[in-house]
Amino acid sequence: MAVFTWGRPRFTADIDIIVKLKIEDVNKLIRALGELHDTGYIDKDAARKAILCQGEFNFIDGDSGIKVDFWVLGNGEFNENQLKRRVIKKIDGRDIYFISPEDLILSKLLRHKESQSFKQLEDIESVLKIQKKLDLGYIKKWAKKQSTVKIFESLLKKIRDIK
Repeated sequence: MAVFTWGRPRFTADIDIIVKLKIEDVNKLIRALGELHDTGYIDKDAARKAILCQGEFNFIDGDSGIKVDFWVLGNGEFNENQLKRRVIKKIDGRDIYFISPEDLILSKLLRHKESQSFKQLEDIESVLKIQKKLDLGYIKKWAKKQSTVKIFESLLKKIRDIK
């Protein structure tokens, strides 16, 4: 959804949600999801492990097959900034929080660094092409801290060379 909001729309088979959870919150989350949709499935052990490792766990809707990936937010300064910098968009009359375009780029840079997935780079390029008022200083500052600044600068150069 965030790439769809800030960049070029592309088909995706899942929904990503960033959550800040503690182990003791897992049962509450499972109950809440069960109240929303009783045919959904969530693996309690996978959720607990994701919280401990600041990883990811899934909720799968039994009727539609839609998968929701819950990404557990870490405790670092960057993660706290992501929450503070989130952006509200109205969808069907409801306030929905989205990661800022700058933090989306930084998250995609990290995922690319970990996985070497070119899909992450394509998503970053689309955000860079579409968003005209990005805080490049903020992105470069954090990209340096996460050792992804060279990748970011090469993508930025590629976009500028195309224009």
